Amino acid sequence: MTQKIPFIDTWLEIEPGWIDYNDHLNMGYYTVLFDRAADVVFEQLGFGPEYIARTNHTTFSGEFHLRYLREVKLGDRLRSSFYLIDYDEKRFHTYQELYHEDGWISASGEGLTLHVNLDGPKVAPMPEDILGRIAAMAEAHSALDRPEGIGRKIGIRRKG
Repeated sequence: MTQKIPFIDTWLEIEPGWIDYNDHLNMGYYTVLFDRAADVVFEQLGFGPEYIARTNHTTFSGEFHLRYLREVKLGDRLRSSFYLIDYDEKRFHTYQELYHEDGWISASGEGLTLHVNLDGPKVAPMPEDILGRIAAMAEAHSALDRPEGIGRKIGIRRKG
């Protein structure tokens, strides 16, 4: 049986300062939660503080799209999925969903991450060892069910 979505095994806690005057998670902190979860995966791929120090290369977010699906409040706990959609030698396309501890999805995020040489800064090819780990992840994820929120566009749907 195929696992539907790969999960990161880290519960993310909502911090009191992230709650806005509407008494729910402020929109900016959804990105923080997705970013913290992605950092776990990026470390597994070989990126992280020591990679920057050793190579003067890192990753930058080139684009990130959020969908807010259900309200999150103080005291809620979430975890994020991480799905590698596509990649080439300089960038990779990902999709994440924030799952509430009760099982429902609160948000999705889709991003394009760039591998960057900080001397420029400019987008640069990834080293072979990291590219190999990304290729292996992409192959493993290609066997999973593809989340239905990938590639959503923003717009007002008009009738007729």
